[in-house]
Amino acid sequence: MKKLFTLFVIVAALSVSVPSQAQFKFGLKGGLNTNEMSFNRDFVNSSTSMGFFIGPTVKFKVPIINIGFDLSAMYDQREVQLEDMRGGNLRQKAIVVPINLRYDFGLADIVGIYIAVGPQFGFNVGCKDFSLRDSRNWSLKSANTSFNVGAGVLLLNHVQIGANYNIACGRSGDYYDHEYPDEYVRAHWNTWQVSLAYYF
Repeated sequence: MKKLFTLFVIVAALSVSVPSQAQFKFGLKGGLNTNEMSFNRDFVNSSTSMGFFIGPTVKFKVPIINIGFDLSAMYDQREVQLEDMRGGNLRQKAIVVPINLRYDFGLADIVGIYIAVGPQFGFNVGCKDFSLRDSRNWSLKSANTSFNVGAGVLLLNHVQIGANYNIACGRSGDYYDHEYPDEYVRAHWNTWQVSLAYYF
């Protein structure tokens, strides 16, 4: 973490010292989620399901070292199907803001490859509380933090295709039953993502 912070500082310093050479591009990004929810207790199961995300994005790169950032603000919808007698659907609607440190390399403007890592901040804009069967309830957090690890290709300096794994930092929500307070479950929502972006 200390090395990553140092790298952030170096890139920020270079962005100030070489503004005439910096590359700054706006774009639009969208894609699909494959959601998986894990629990701290094993009496609840879930099946993976699909979701989507879309929103504006911007990337910044210092050509000398090919290191930069990308930042997005996207509407993100995730859903998971709970199984067995406690079953039901959980659907999260959120605004997510990923901030990734990225390294680009490749063949000039024809095709490039990038790798990216960084935090993501999510803010719930949909329903947070879900009443399921047998008076059981789920409550999703109002805000959450996660971490992205991803890679992809950039074609003709405009079209970007990427794959990303989003890892929850801390719990995503809680399951509880007022009649049985010992049945308390913490959930972690991790997501595989495939994205397509176009930079103008």
